[in-house]
Amino acid sequence: MNTMEARPMELRDTVDLMNSTDYKERFKAEYLQLKLRMHGLSNMLRKYKAGELSFTPSCSYDLLNAQFKAMDLYASFLEERAEIEGIDLN
Repeated sequence: MNTMEARPMELRDTVDLMNSTDYKERFKAEYLQLKLRMHGLSNMLRKYKAGELSFTPSCSYDLLNAQFKAMDLYASFLEERAEIEGIDLN
């Protein structure tokens, strides 16, 4: 039995996919990178709202939240394209 826990995916884990000659792998890398960035921004927004950030943001909560919403919409477009083009995003 392997007792080692898998570490969470990081941007650096997408490098091989991004550099692939296969557009489906590059597409997957783009999607995974977007989801990682969305996760980080979501965590920041949660801490921002709770007053738990370790720094003072230059941007308003509303601007960062609008950015997150735009990223989420873009992710939905990528998911729809992936389904149409037969690209496995998992």
